[in-house]
Amino acid sequence: MRTTAAAVLVAAALLAQPRPAHAEFGIGLFVGEPIGLTVKADLARRSALEILIGQTTYDDGRSGYGHVTYLVTPFAARGRSVIIPFRLGIGAAIYDEGEFGDDVNVAARFPFQLAFRFRAPLELYFEIAMKLTFVDSNDNQDVVDLDGGVGLRFYF
Repeated sequence: MRTTAAAVLVAAALLAQPRPAHAEFGIGLFVGEPIGLTVKADLARRSALEILIGQTTYDDGRSGYGHVTYLVTPFAARGRSVIIPFRLGIGAAIYDEGEFGDDVNVAARFPFQLAFRFRAPLELYFEIAMKLTFVDSNDNQDVVDLDGGVGLRFYF
């Protein structure tokens, strides 16, 4: 009886070995406000870290911009050839106004993303983010701002 119980425990331990997580890494372009190169790395099944480096806008008055955002996916709709994740996030942005390095501002950002993940390693996503500036070197009155745009990522 003890031999059978020991065999069952050994078999259960072998079958229950952890498997490596399927972490994905995506790189792409975001167009809107801001505009820049974006990198997204999955941290867990429903969470990721996103980094964007670029410019505040593609208009003449553009300035340096960067943000880091922690994203969670509370739910995702599934179709035949597409997955549609809904993502919420929290992060920080640092951006410049005027000449590079003259007026550095820091803001908290709260994005909402709606993405379309296709069978190919490709994602098209839309984002709108509330930006709350708490360090403003110009003392502007615009503390709350909305950013948004469209992005395209390729996954590896």
